[in-house]
Amino acid sequence: WARVASYLAAGICMGVGSLGPSIGQGYTGGKACEAIGRKPESAGSIVRTMITAMAITESSAIYAFIISMLLVFAVR
Repeated sequence: WARVASYLAAGICMGVGSLGPSIGQGYTGGKACEAIGRKPESAGSIVRTMITAMAITESSAIYAFIISMLLVFAVR
């Protein structure tokens, strides 16, 4: 039963752990496109800030992936 619970927890971890970052990255990309459309001359600064924000957002999804892999492979 421990293995089944581990697989279930890993699936829930990836489902919930990747939902927030994906919504956040979509929102960030959309707002960056709006900002570039309003002020095209500052596109370089906006894109640099957007990529930094997306990298920080993606780190939480990577943490969820690492925890789910630990749940799958550590319980044997």
